[in-house]
Amino acid sequence: MFKGSIVALVTPFKNDKIDEGKIKELVEFHIKAGTNGIVPCGTTGESPTLSFDEHNQVIDICIQAAKGRVPIIAGTGSNSTAEAIELTKHAAKAGANGALVVTPYYNRPTQEGVYRHFKAVANSVNIPIILYNIASRCACNIETPTVARLAKDCKNIVGVKEASGSLDQMMAVKLACPKDFILLSGDDALTLPLMAIGGAGIISVVANIIPSDTARAVQLFAQGKLNEARQLHFQMLPLIKAMFLESNPTCVKTAMELLGMCSGELRLPLCEMSAANKDKLKDALKDYGLLK
Repeated sequence: MFKGSIVALVTPFKNDKIDEGKIKELVEFHIKAGTNGIVPCGTTGESPTLSFDEHNQVIDICIQAAKGRVPIIAGTGSNSTAEAIELTKHAAKAGANGALVVTPYYNRPTQEGVYRHFKAVANSVNIPIILYNIASRCACNIETPTVARLAKDCKNIVGVKEASGSLDQMMAVKLACPKDFILLSGDDALTLPLMAIGGAGIISVVANIIPSDTARAVQLFAQGKLNEARQLHFQMLPLIKAMFLESNPTCVKTAMELLGMCSGELRLPLCEMSAANKDKLKDALKDYGLLK
C-alpha cells in the first residue's frame, strides 16, 4: 500500500503566505523523479505553525496536483484529539489516500491515553492511518504493546513511521504486529537497516532535494541489489547528516533555496541557519555535486 521513497514535503512560503504555485511545482517534480508518495503537513512541512485553514489548503493543493498519480498521506496529527479528528476528517473528505498521525505532544499522556487518542482518530474515518512515533519531539513514545494493540483493534491503522532511532524497538514492532503491518523509517540514515528487518521504505527529508537517488536506494534494496544499495546509501549519508545540522526543516529549506527550488522562508520559532552551519551545508551540497 505505502512503500518505497515517500517525501515529507516542505511547505513553501512567500511573504508568510502559502506558495500554492510552488507546491504544485514540487509535487510535479517528485512525481517525475520517481517518488512513491507525498506527505504534506508533517514535521518537515512546518505543520505546528500552519493555521487550520492553511493546513487544509496545503493538503487540498497536493491532492489536486497529484491527480491520483502517487498516494498523498496527509499529516493530520495534533496533541488535541478533537483537532486531530477534525484535520483527519478533512483529509479523508478531500481525497487523501491516508493520514500520518503523530503522537500527542506536550500533554505526555499515558499509554492508555495514547491508545484512546489513536483509536478515536482511526474510528472517525475510513482511510488508512499511519502512526508517527517520534519521541524526541513529542516527549512520548508509542510503546510496542500499544502499537500492537492498535494494529489489532483498528483495521485502518495499517502502519507506523518509526523515528525513535531505536532498531531494537523497530524489530519489536515488526515481531509484535501482523505481517502486513507497514513499517516505515522516519530517519533517512536508518532506511537500509530498517529495510533489512522488513521495513517497507522511508518517509524522507533528504528526498526533497535528491528524490531520484532516495527512491533508487530503496528500489535497489528491494530488488536484492545490496551492494549497489549500500554504495548509494553511503554516498547519500553526508548529505543526510547535513539536513540535521539544525532543527528540521531549517536545513532542507535552506538547501532548496540555495538550489533554486523554493524560498527558504521559515516561520518562527524556526529561523535562518547560523553562518557556520550554512557553510557546512553548502560544502555538503558541493560534495554531492548539487552546488558549484
